[in-house]
Amino acid sequence: MRDVIVVGSGPTGLMLSAELRLQGVDAVVLDKAARPAAEVRALGLHARSVEIMDQRGLLDRFLAEGQQFRVGGFFAGLGRSWPDGLDTAHSYVLGIHQNVTERLLTEHATGVGVEFRRGSELVGLSQDEDGVTAELADGTRLRSRYLVGCDGGRSTVRKLLGVGFPGEPARVETLLAAVRVGVPPEELMARMAEVRKTVIRFGAVPMGDGVYRFVVPAEGLTEDRSAPPGFEEFKERLRAVAGTDFGVHAPEWLSRFGDATRQAERYRVGRVLLAGDAAHIHPPTGGQGLNLGIQDAFNLGWKLAATVSGWAPEGLLDTYESERHPVAAAVLDNTRAQMELMSLEPGPQAVRRLLAELTEFEEVNRYLIEKVTAISVRYDVGEGHELLGRRLRDVRLKGGRLYGLMHGGRGLLLDQTGRLSVAGWEDRVDHVADVSEELDAPAVLLRPDGHVVWVGEEQEGLAGALPRWFGKAAAH
Repeated sequence: MRDVIVVGSGPTGLMLSAELRLQGVDAVVLDKAARPAAEVRALGLHARSVEIMDQRGLLDRFLAEGQQFRVGGFFAGLGRSWPDGLDTAHSYVLGIHQNVTERLLTEHATGVGVEFRRGSELVGLSQDEDGVTAELADGTRLRSRYLVGCDGGRSTVRKLLGVGFPGEPARVETLLAAVRVGVPPEELMARMAEVRKTVIRFGAVPMGDGVYRFVVPAEGLTEDRSAPPGFEEFKERLRAVAGTDFGVHAPEWLSRFGDATRQAERYRVGRVLLAGDAAHIHPPTGGQGLNLGIQDAFNLGWKLAATVSGWAPEGLLDTYESERHPVAAAVLDNTRAQMELMSLEPGPQAVRRLLAELTEFEEVNRYLIEKVTAISVRYDVGEGHELLGRRLRDVRLKGGRLYGLMHGGRGLLLDQTGRLSVAGWEDRVDHVADVSEELDAPAVLLRPDGHVVWVGEEQEGLAGALPRWFGKAAAH
């Protein structure tokens, strides 16, 4: 019997499987596709996802392949500048194509021992009190203690579970394509800038080697958005929206997506869980989808590993849904708002003009970007210090920096008093006695995902927090 089957090898499944392996949990990833997808939907990592890569020692690999941007416009194209004073050591958006992100995460997952089975399509599942049985299209059956569906918006796992997916159907559709162009880059960029004054859903991004990734509004809705558009349909839409097809040719791939907004009623049914797009879908405004899935995985990974390993306190695994469901609901709301602001109707345009004025205030601009980049997320871990429930930014220590100590995915007590102890939990929690001029707290206890669950200076208070999040002390 395997420990965990992860269905889907997109960014969510890759991050989750690697997190499980860091904790010594046996994980196998199934994907019905024989090879990774060529199309590039997501184009970047927001600050919280960048922090996650840093916490696991992966950031240098991503920085080497991406480009840092500090520009405005990430909330519905509003806000002329990147805000100052974001509570992060990584105050930028990292422009990096989704296929590169997937390649780097695959290398990471493979390096820590994740097994991949491509060309393995899940067609059935059942569960009992001991585990889950996954049935594959070739008749193979796999048995595991838990299974997680990271298999996208059309999730087979979610459908097999019978979990509802309420929300709103797509109202508009957008075409994607990677093509070469027959006009000079400066001509393309000038025309794009002019069109985007009224059509925010239009754009072209260079992908290297003369290839551009175009996004353009479709004429209407298709019944089957899994079917790619034809090249002629794509060129017709370019001419209709931009007044020219830019001489596009040699398409590498074409795709389409809608703006449906839905969220799973439940993230867990027994031993089966949902993460990423399998749990929530929304318009791509603000570039939040891939990031939301990676952050789901980062929250779930250590909790599921603790459950499999037998040290999880009662109810820990259920906090995955109680913490992440509200976060996704908030993302769905902000993307709904952004889509309204991008409408060409008089009412939404009036609201857009008003909000454009408001984003000139630094506090408003920063508030909106904190929502999009997910650094404002705060989980309900109890009342008290303002840091409770928040992830702690990477702070400089006398002996280095915080995130450099978190690569192993363990809990961490950052103790500026030098008087505290994690005796009994040393196998799950690192004790770092060090000081930081950037941390206004005597000591903080961090979960493996970097969120603060205790702030104080007395051993008695720490002794109450450790078992709540890290289970019973080990017997000596």
